[in-house]
Amino acid sequence: MEFRSKTILGEEDSAFARSLFKSMGYTDSELKEGKPLIGIANTWNTLVPGHFNLDKVAEYVKNGIYAAGGTPVEFGTIAACDGVAQGHEGMHYILPSREIICNSVEIMAQAHRLDGLVLLASCDKIVPAMLMAAARLDIPCIVCVGGPMLGGIEFDGRKSDLTSISEALGMVKSGKITECEYAALENTACPGCGSCSFLGTANTMCCVSEALGMTLPGGALIPAAYAARLRTSFESGRAIVELCKKGITARKIMTKEALRNAIKVTMAICGSTNAVLHLAAIANEAELDMNVVEEFEELTKVTPQIAKVNPAAKPEMEAFYRAGGVPKVEERLGDLLDTSVMTVTGKTLGENLKEYVYEYPEDPTIIKTVEEPFSKTGGVAVLHGNLCPNTGISKPGAIDPAMHHFVGKAKCYNSEEEAEEAILGGKIEAGDVVVIRYEGPKGGPGMREMFKAMKYMYGVGLSKSAALITDGRFSGTNNGCFVGHISPEAAEGGPLAIVEDGDEILIDVDEGRLELHVSDEEIARRYENLKMPEKHIPNGYLRMYAKTAASADQGAVIKM
Repeated sequence: MEFRSKTILGEEDSAFARSLFKSMGYTDSELKEGKPLIGIANTWNTLVPGHFNLDKVAEYVKNGIYAAGGTPVEFGTIAACDGVAQGHEGMHYILPSREIICNSVEIMAQAHRLDGLVLLASCDKIVPAMLMAAARLDIPCIVCVGGPMLGGIEFDGRKSDLTSISEALGMVKSGKITECEYAALENTACPGCGSCSFLGTANTMCCVSEALGMTLPGGALIPAAYAARLRTSFESGRAIVELCKKGITARKIMTKEALRNAIKVTMAICGSTNAVLHLAAIANEAELDMNVVEEFEELTKVTPQIAKVNPAAKPEMEAFYRAGGVPKVEERLGDLLDTSVMTVTGKTLGENLKEYVYEYPEDPTIIKTVEEPFSKTGGVAVLHGNLCPNTGISKPGAIDPAMHHFVGKAKCYNSEEEAEEAILGGKIEAGDVVVIRYEGPKGGPGMREMFKAMKYMYGVGLSKSAALITDGRFSGTNNGCFVGHISPEAAEGGPLAIVEDGDEILIDVDEGRLELHVSDEEIARRYENLKMPEKHIPNGYLRMYAKTAASADQGAVIKM
């Protein structure tokens, strides 16, 4: 088979490019025509715990590529940590970073005529960015992740994690724990590197990648500390060479049917609400004629929730992996999935499941069956109503059933910081609906996560008696009654902009409704008198993103 790297390595005048490679120590054997040139897009850094081990992962990927007869070439791109960026100005940059990562991979692959890519990632925006790049480029690609970290010391009835620290702050403020207990968590909640040990957006998107067929079977959830993580990295290197030889490109794997499988798996595991946003962006890059939000809305009706882990339950990612992880969920979903879809193994999903060997005993407390699920409908819900004419997204699988239908009084805040101050300051009471607006893709800008706000509400004891709605996002680990991704957003004149303190709001996640109980006449009057708050957006990338970002229901992608 002729590879596209021949353009730079195998033509009459290729001595020019080969000499540049040889300046870095590459040999004639590595540059020989007929060997695929495989890029390793590495997001390793020492700022992000989920990416801290990717240097070692890359080493094993390289070995796998060499073993299969390819030539690996490595390049870096950015990766920012959602955890470090929480609750301050830095979070404005997190979602927009997705587009930069995608663009940077495209630039390196196209400029150097790479034949295939192994995309190394682990965390929230980086995994979807890599999948977007794969879909855009449509060359052979495989996603290899770094794996989740192990759970920490037991706290509040479960193994602790990063979110435990935010919950604990609320507990300190309300006198439930001591300052000493709070301080102890700092050293014990995150015992080692890896993506956070709960089913947040990071691990959800790793599961999505596997469900799409873009990650090796079982590869999504192997903990970072396990030797199996390195073995699957080696096999990912071998697999990409075979994909290149067979001409299996990303779009041959990332089809409509594969995306529907990924949506169903997200529903079945009660994954992060951010999966809706990211899958919409991936579908856009793959140029698939499908409305991802509508697919979520329809598929939740026929997809039961059969897995339950933190934040919907106590078990962490290590326990989920040992219970069978994504392959066991796919196996249990059975005929609900299209098992004829192609995957990065070069085999169909059905063939992969027949051959998969489980190394640990199954755990029916974590992964149930379609016949006896945790819930008959999926763990992610799409809402509509006069407060979210386009869409709002919630997560019924992480909400106490008693809060699936909630009516409360609005308390409105024009930023995340204002709301967090109110929660910790004791200004939110049972029966309130906290409204956080002007935090959407354009209005934020960057559609920040309201992670800390929800965790503070949990910590002060309001997770089962108050709610929060926003045009911003949530972390996949948030629980309690919430609705995010409300579009149109307030900055574009969405209805959140005209909500006033004391307004009655209905949230019904089972019926998919979010309603402001105010007359149409009053709504029209408020729009006539609406004055948007002024918000300074610093010159630079955020200003460009604010001008070009699409709405949440369109994946918050950049549209020129």
